[in-house]
Amino acid sequence: MQHTGAFVFGILGNVISFMVFLAPVPTFWQIHKKKTSEGYKSLPYLTALFSSMLWLYYALLKKQDALLLMTINAFGCVIETIYTALFIAYAPKKTRVPTIMLFLGLNVVLFSTVLLVIQFVVKEDYKVNVLGWICVGFAVSVFAAPLSVMATVIKTRSVEFMPFSLSFFLTLSAVVWFGYGVFIHDLRVACPNVLGFVFGLAQMTLYAVYRNAHIADEKREKEKQFELEQQKDKLPVKMKSIHRRSGLGTPEVHPVDGHSNDDDDSDDEIRGKGNNNGGGGRKDQDDSPV
Repeated sequence: MQHTGAFVFGILGNVISFMVFLAPVPTFWQIHKKKTSEGYKSLPYLTALFSSMLWLYYALLKKQDALLLMTINAFGCVIETIYTALFIAYAPKKTRVPTIMLFLGLNVVLFSTVLLVIQFVVKEDYKVNVLGWICVGFAVSVFAAPLSVMATVIKTRSVEFMPFSLSFFLTLSAVVWFGYGVFIHDLRVACPNVLGFVFGLAQMTLYAVYRNAHIADEKREKEKQFELEQQKDKLPVKMKSIHRRSGLGTPEVHPVDGHSNDDDDSDDEIRGKGNNNGGGGRKDQDDSPV
């Protein structure tokens, strides 16, 4: 029963892990189409590659109940190497050099150091245990690596750089591999997946919170712009003015009194009466032609 449970969980773990490793394919397809990896982080792929290399080495040393570990981590080494190569190929200059340096330091220098220490320094009886706990430490770093992406999501209020499918399958994979570790009585396999489950759940929660945040931001911006345009259209005219030129040719602004037209009419009426009473302005009594 124990071996049956371990086999079932191991097969499930391999299937789900294949999906996890293949989840970034749409991301790298977009990188290939845009010809740039700007905005994406290389750390998750470099740490995933390093972790796969360590677990493959661990499976080769352990041998017993390690075939399924060996299979999935060999595939992981291949696919993560491809991702890393594509990232470096399309990375901007400011990102490419640090990525190459991190790859050489982590996946070449550090892995070679671990391999040499295990092979030539650690005693035969302790090799599996020591390497196993080293694997645990770096498995934790793999699960913690997306924290940088989570920080980007919170800062930009966009989940563009954190695909939901990857977070979901990482969480599911952690559950299954935890079960596999329990069935084969290997705490080194089971323990890191507890943390993997916690981080995976946190990523999915963050995705749920920010998945529509950019749409809401755009809507608020459009509403604000509309309100500003409405306010511009409704600005009241507080004063009417006319422009007159002074003797020096400079324009002067004088307010127009609301009663000015009536006063002008009164003046005209008075002047008209004066003209009618005056001799020069007398109107003939007979309007008929001579």
